[in-house]
Amino acid sequence: MLKTVDLTNAYTEKSKALVLWKENAFILWFDQVGLEDIRLVGGKNASLGELIRQLTPKGINVPQGFAITAHAYRYFISSAGLEPQLRELLTDLDVDNIVLLRQRAKQVRSLLLNTRFPKEIEMAIAVAYKRLGELYGHTPDVAVRSSATAEDLPDASFAGQQDTYLNISGLKEVIKAVHRCFASLFTDRAISYRTHKGFDHFDVALSVGVQKMVRSDLATSGVMFSIDPETGFKNTALITASYGLGETVVQGAVNPDEYLVFKPTLREGFKPILQKRLGRKAIKMVYRHDGNQATKIVPVPLIRQQQFALSDEEILKLGDWAVMIEDHYSKLRQTYTPMDIEWAKDGQTGHLFIVQARPETVQSQKSSQVLRHYQLKEQGELLVQGRAVGEAIASGPARVILDVSQIDQFQSGEVLVTHRTDPDWEPIMKKASAIVTNTGGRTCHAAIIAREMGIPAVVGCEKATERLTNGQEITVSCAEGEQGNVYAGLLPFDVQETVLDELPKTRTQILMNVGNPEEAFRLSAIPCNGVGLARLEFIIANQIKTHPLALLHFEELEDLDVKAEIEELTAHYPYKPDFFVDRLAYGMGAIAAAFYPHPVIIRLSDFKSNEYANLLGGRQFEPQEENPMIGWRGASRYYDPHYREAFALECQALKRVRDEMGLVNSIPMIPFCRTPEEGHKVLAEMAKHGLKRGKHGLQVYVMCELPSNVILASEFAQVFDGFSIGSNDLTQLTLGLDRDSGLVAPLFDERNEAVKRMVKMAIETAKAEGRKIGICGQAPSDYPEFARFLVELGIDSISLNPDSVLKTMLDIAELERG
Repeated sequence: MLKTVDLTNAYTEKSKALVLWKENAFILWFDQVGLEDIRLVGGKNASLGELIRQLTPKGINVPQGFAITAHAYRYFISSAGLEPQLRELLTDLDVDNIVLLRQRAKQVRSLLLNTRFPKEIEMAIAVAYKRLGELYGHTPDVAVRSSATAEDLPDASFAGQQDTYLNISGLKEVIKAVHRCFASLFTDRAISYRTHKGFDHFDVALSVGVQKMVRSDLATSGVMFSIDPETGFKNTALITASYGLGETVVQGAVNPDEYLVFKPTLREGFKPILQKRLGRKAIKMVYRHDGNQATKIVPVPLIRQQQFALSDEEILKLGDWAVMIEDHYSKLRQTYTPMDIEWAKDGQTGHLFIVQARPETVQSQKSSQVLRHYQLKEQGELLVQGRAVGEAIASGPARVILDVSQIDQFQSGEVLVTHRTDPDWEPIMKKASAIVTNTGGRTCHAAIIAREMGIPAVVGCEKATERLTNGQEITVSCAEGEQGNVYAGLLPFDVQETVLDELPKTRTQILMNVGNPEEAFRLSAIPCNGVGLARLEFIIANQIKTHPLALLHFEELEDLDVKAEIEELTAHYPYKPDFFVDRLAYGMGAIAAAFYPHPVIIRLSDFKSNEYANLLGGRQFEPQEENPMIGWRGASRYYDPHYREAFALECQALKRVRDEMGLVNSIPMIPFCRTPEEGHKVLAEMAKHGLKRGKHGLQVYVMCELPSNVILASEFAQVFDGFSIGSNDLTQLTLGLDRDSGLVAPLFDERNEAVKRMVKMAIETAKAEGRKIGICGQAPSDYPEFARFLVELGIDSISLNPDSVLKTMLDIAELERG
């Protein structure tokens, strides 16, 4: 008979011994700690340990290193008897008194810096640093980073509050940097932040991480979020990149590249890069080798500025890592946990590394049950533009401050205008109504703090400090898409709040009309069943700006001024048509991603010839028509020998969205298709470019906007998979009106009985043929009674303007119940 042995007590004793050893250690290696050890090594070091232990086995690269523990910090304070003096300096300190705060903080730091470390701590650091050198085979160059023990909690981020030192080499310099990090627990901004967040100064200790440097000074680095940091849209990862060490991106000293990756289809193996935005990247931080300083700032050659800092392969790898890190933290916390991640590429090996990861602390804390929408009531003179942060509007007098030493001049309610911010500016940032900076991207310090404070910021304006003056009344608007605008004057604006609790379900699908891809992520927060009309015209007119044939026949352009303008717009594209395909794919992809997996019906281009002529280079390729409204538009262009090569570019863009990005919820729709025969010609043209109806689930819809579409609805149903009623064109052609003519405008009314009979006939025939039918015209948004008329006919879906969705949804729910 085998004797059983109870090992419970033995394991318990072993665990207790391990915990006791950790709590009394001066040094812990990253692979010895995890998130359970925040109180011992701080949030930053605990996160690095978590990454190394759990995710390096899965292929994520993280540089090795060690932590000087919070116990070492407390031992330093207690052994020197510093606590009574520190308490005396910090008791009853008014942190809103900038002058007094600065004075006391300096005294505290001086006290710490003038107190030597105990020999035991210096010896422990020496042993660990030597071992790190043995690991890498040379005296290691390291980053020495502060890690507060209360850092990176879900509702507070201490990141950036304390000091970081880069390219530190040699034991003497490492010990000096660690000493400075300990003192930085009492910087102005750290004292102010803890006070406002309700943390006791002596409940927070400091750990210091010593981590092998990644030689990104020879390559690139940046920051990424596993969530859209502006809108809180959960399905994208935002990656920023610039040259050199990552401090320039974090501090906002550079305008970086930005890349958006769609996470759901990335997980499925697709290559869903939704956007690539080129940043200026004018400077970079590199190693300094003359012994005076560890790093220096140098200019980036113009040719490098005009190139993307990352390849598509690298963008997708970083996106994969963001997903893996987010998934791990979410599983660990048992709640969705978006992440804020720093990465770097080693220029010697070419390998990518994750150097930090922390939970995102702004969007993850917002209520998903309240929609807040800001809207300007009037426009003013545009003064400067940059990247929008915060989706809000604020106004006030400008205060231009060029140096942190002048922050005592700042008054509550002013708009802070400066070159860039760093944590030293935080004591006044909470008093600002808005922030405007010359440099920085959406992951820079100013952007992160503005989000945390709940105020709008426009970053990367380049010349804001030159164009704005002290006392000038301005309005900062971040409610108009990704572009942030600063206007002259105190402009009026509205703020609407909508509570989304217990919205009713409707039999009729409620869809949305979306034109601007930059607003798609924000609009996707409005509950709906997808997009009934995504217009390509907005993307072409506002983001491409150029006639597709002018790009295809660039060398043949006759207007040299236009040619020069197109050359500047497409400077990074040796083959000009690629510019059209890229921008169109990014625009379509953003809208399809925002509402994934719900259907997104994308209406292919429907410019009239006079509108095409207004695009850059368009006049050379467009005919003069007496009435373009009923002329060469929509389907008739797509197969025409004079335009089919331009239509091919649209097909290429759509194919990329479906096949490469994996956004198979995108459904193309053909506008102004006059006959079923014309429909067949368009489908044949699409098939030439890999878009074959029925293949890979591809559906193709047709606009029902001509009397012929209604009269021959049965025949059109054999060609297409569904219909969408365009009430604007159907009204004008039923009543014989030109809706561009003010002379007959009073006669234009979708509620006219003739129009309603056409709509009724279209719905009944489509349903008889087993085809889906919806409406995407203006009428349901403008007239609730028209929406009710459609519901009574049993229409499958109604697509509305964003501001009409919730109201119409409630009306329809009540009608369906009644």
